[in-house]
Amino acid sequence: MSSAPIVVLDSGLGGLTVAAALRQALPYEDILYFGDTARLPYGSKSAQTVTRFVRQIIRFLLPRNPKHVVIACNTATALAMPSLRQSFVGLPISGVIEPGARAAIEAAGAKATPVIGIIATEATIRSKAYDRAILRRRNHARLLLQSTPLLAPIIEEGRTGDDPLVRLALKQYLSPMMQRGMDVLVLGCTHYPILKTTIAKLVGAGVTVIDSAHQCAQDVAARLSRASLLRTDSSHAGDLRCFVTDDSPRFAVLASKFLGMKIDPPTWVAPETLYATDPSAPIREAV
Repeated sequence: MSSAPIVVLDSGLGGLTVAAALRQALPYEDILYFGDTARLPYGSKSAQTVTRFVRQIIRFLLPRNPKHVVIACNTATALAMPSLRQSFVGLPISGVIEPGARAAIEAAGAKATPVIGIIATEATIRSKAYDRAILRRRNHARLLLQSTPLLAPIIEEGRTGDDPLVRLALKQYLSPMMQRGMDVLVLGCTHYPILKTTIAKLVGAGVTVIDSAHQCAQDVAARLSRASLLRTDSSHAGDLRCFVTDDSPRFAVLASKFLGMKIDPPTWVAPETLYATDPSAPIREAV
């Protein structure tokens, strides 16, 4: 039903950029955000482990009857999406890769062989999910793939684009791509929009930077509209409730930066509670 919540889940804080974009695009919707902060990062884990973690989170939130689940994590989208759709038949689930790929192709325009760069976690790059999503639509595109394992942890530390360490890491990652004539750059991790302004300045006005969080929110809005599930009651201000598996003190501070607003303290969910939804998952695989 239209009053049911939207679930947004991620390995940590990065998916809050998607939650923020959803609040802007769909101000009347209630959002349940789940950050698996005790078991991050997902980017260095196997597909089997990431799939198991995400499946546990969805099972935990199912009693809240979500009308849509957003996998606001490029790594989880790349590694777990087919299995998740098989496990939760009838539950609408979408991710961030397809919307980002579509936007990259649109931004490339009519150029015969556009050069499209993707920066993402090691697992997302290794999965080749962006390769498939882009080349399926534009088989003559030239792709520049760069894993950027330092960026998500740096952002989770609360560092911003003004930080010398952040700027140094970005230059190391982006300079080789810029030298190869990049036309479009996809921010293939939902943490990275926090650094979008800095990244755009580094790559220059000739490169279109694709914000995966914004594209994902627009995709969800379109899906809900087609399904007649949009909440249109303007008297209801959409609510955002957060769940985390490790309630560190910095969550509230960083979340306010990601969202541009203060939020209520998150609800702590012990990882053991998640494992209880999936008895086949041994606790030793948690990290």
